[in-house]
Amino acid sequence: MHKTKFQSFLNHLLLIVLVIIVIFPVYYAFVISSISFKEVFSMPPKLLPGSNIMANYGHAWDSVNLGRLLINSLIFALFTTFGKIFLSILTSFAIVYFDFRFKNFIFFITLLTLMMPVPVRIMSTYEVVSSFGWINSYQGLIFPMIASATGTFLLRQIFMSVPRELAEATIVDGGGPLTFLFKVLIPIAKTNIAALFVILFIWAWNQYLWPLIITTNPNMNVVQLGIEAVIPKGGTALPKWNQIMPVVIFTMIPPLGVILYLQRSFVQGLIEPEK
Repeated sequence: MHKTKFQSFLNHLLLIVLVIIVIFPVYYAFVISSISFKEVFSMPPKLLPGSNIMANYGHAWDSVNLGRLLINSLIFALFTTFGKIFLSILTSFAIVYFDFRFKNFIFFITLLTLMMPVPVRIMSTYEVVSSFGWINSYQGLIFPMIASATGTFLLRQIFMSVPRELAEATIVDGGGPLTFLFKVLIPIAKTNIAALFVILFIWAWNQYLWPLIITTNPNMNVVQLGIEAVIPKGGTALPKWNQIMPVVIFTMIPPLGVILYLQRSFVQGLIEPEK
């Protein structure tokens, strides 16, 4: 019993140390965002929040029109994520439960797209979007990003674990394919879909290259470009980290909120043994 308690103590101590290691950079970024420019470079470094928090955060909000950038990022991330999940559900459902020629080949081709990330196909994608006149528009930001081979693969594996008897029972009860999808499959896989939502939302929120290419109007920029805008370009001027870090903190809030709100489903969706 004493050995078990000691092991439990060591496990908890290790977890606490790891949490501190992970959280400290975020905490220190917050400290930097609350002090003056002179204090940023003081030695020893400041480890407690300062008194300039309101001034720094107010300046950060106004300097790059941060409210507009956050709205653009939310629209881009949410619609991209919902689009990826919707298409992944339909694609996975068709591959698993419908018999048609070349479906395995189609699935294989879908997986091959994982080898072609955005930077590889960015020029051809830009030409297509430009031909539609979607430069500096939400549809230009969103539609090229909504296909997801990762989501299709994960949901296919989940749907394959669902007993076929449930589909047969739905047919006996007079239900069709969409009834089975929306009333049986999606409720069964809701925790996995929530976990996928968290992963895809953070991926979309952190996108930098595609929004940089497709938007030339500052009012259509996303918040990642806002961080880049407050960093000095060239010259000998030192970065004003006390004004950069508030933008970074604001940028972290939405994905952190999504993780906290869906953390239970996120964990269950990743560790449930039957999935």
